[in-house]
Amino acid sequence: MLMRTDPFRELDRLTQQMLGNNPGTWSRPTAMAMDAYRAGDEFVVSFDLPGVSPDAIELDVERNVLTVKAERRPVATGEHVEMQVAERPLGVFSRQLFLGDTLDTDHIDAAYHAGVLTLRIPIAEKAKPRKISITDADSAHRQINA
Repeated sequence: MLMRTDPFRELDRLTQQMLGNNPGTWSRPTAMAMDAYRAGDEFVVSFDLPGVSPDAIELDVERNVLTVKAERRPVATGEHVEMQVAERPLGVFSRQLFLGDTLDTDHIDAAYHAGVLTLRIPIAEKAKPRKISITDADSAHRQINA
């Protein structure tokens, strides 16, 4: 149902940590951590976005590709404020997920609470298990007039 898009994303993340936390930009965003699982008749994806304002999050779906972009902006500092420690990464974070045809991308529900963006994507009706009736091959065939 879900395919990862970039096999080198983890390597990029580790490289950024070793060389310093360079902020992401809109043209080269930083990856965001996520969990994805199926719960009953829906697919749930959660993204960690602590410190991101809900109005700084963008969600787009195009041809079964879900794109999540978020921007953590610096805290407005006053004239008499001197930053002592700055370890939280700033900038743009992004993630693209290729959603299979078995998900109903027209009915995605998005909620943001306590720094976690949670998407609930229903399983499409055509992908749900169903029973198939079997007819007896020895029984007489009936003709149906339309």
